[in-house]
Amino acid sequence: MQPATTRSKTDPRPSRPVQVAEAIKDWVVKQGLCAGDRLPGEAELISRFGMAKGTIREAMRILEAQGLIKTRTGPGGGSFVHEVSRQRAKALLGNYFYFKNLTIGDIYQLRLLLEPELAASLAGQLPEVVLQKLEANIAEYAEPAADLEEERAQHVASLRFHAILAEQAQNPLLGFAIDFMVNLLSDLTVYRRLYSPPNRELWQQGRTHQQQLVAALRAGNADLARSIMLDHMQTAWSLMQRQEVEMQSRFISE
Repeated sequence: MQPATTRSKTDPRPSRPVQVAEAIKDWVVKQGLCAGDRLPGEAELISRFGMAKGTIREAMRILEAQGLIKTRTGPGGGSFVHEVSRQRAKALLGNYFYFKNLTIGDIYQLRLLLEPELAASLAGQLPEVVLQKLEANIAEYAEPAADLEEERAQHVASLRFHAILAEQAQNPLLGFAIDFMVNLLSDLTVYRRLYSPPNRELWQQGRTHQQQLVAALRAGNADLARSIMLDHMQTAWSLMQRQEVEMQSRFISE
């Protein structure tokens, strides 16, 4: 738990269950417990943290809602340390941005900084099976979309290309940050219908950049991979902003 001196004067003091939940997390780390390890029973937690049964139970509910513990009933049941999945972490973090009214520019500003460096770091490091997975992904949008529904599917698939790369990051924080932004952009594209009207230039430029990038990654050319990804991000940003402006214009006219 953070000392009170670091808390802003405007921040409310955490409730007692929240404080206990934080204390339990600290204790789990200090004990070196891992995913799947059993936590002490309720009576021991009450004794260890000096709190009432209701406070302990509420603290455990908080931790379970955060995905940090898993409770099982029946023989061999109890509370166990649980590793938060990447998908759940993205969903929880996404809730924070739900009402932030993010723009295409907000997302691409970070993508422009991070993804070229990820591409450079992966040059010559990816096994052939991953390179083939990237090529198979590109093949999903080998031809321009025939209708709006296919256009939507192709947008989502082209973003999945970047999620595949993010999974290969040696730096887990970098990989998660990029994967999260890709997820946000995919949701934003679908929710705001940024795939409408169909954009032939966006399809062509994106597909060409991705094909060139796979070739650079296979060849182990880090500088070229960085340059291609940088150009890809700049081009996509410009074209997606046009889609965003077009969508806003249609909304106002309607």
